[in-house]
Amino acid sequence: MVLFRRLLGDVLRRHRQRQGRTLRDVAASARISLGYLSEIERGRKEASSELLGSLCEALNVSLADVLREVSFDMAVLERGRVTHVGFAPAPELAPATLAPATLAARPVAVLPKVSAVLAPPDTSDTVVAATRMPVVAA
Repeated sequence: MVLFRRLLGDVLRRHRQRQGRTLRDVAASARISLGYLSEIERGRKEASSELLGSLCEALNVSLADVLREVSFDMAVLERGRVTHVGFAPAPELAPATLAPATLAARPVAVLPKVSAVLAPPDTSDTVVAATRMPVVAA
């Protein structure tokens, strides 16, 4: 089992080392003891949300970026142990069971083409064709 606090400590240490900063420097900037920061980086202590905010501020990195890195590291470590099973279509919505008449009777949403949304605005008199998509009720 992978512990969140160990991965969090690893990410914080990587940021500190990339910046070429010492434990003493970051601990002083975050206003925590050097020993406590060392314990957090080694995954021995849990950092509170307030302390984590102070550390991120001291390292000049956003909390969202730190958590994203922790999440990525956890996914990489778990990928070898977890088997992805995916999602099977529900029997009543499986494409083979839907007759063309059933699809034709369903309401549709009219949306612009994706290429029309992403392309720069066209000043000519051309009309953007709409795509008809069936809307499946939940």
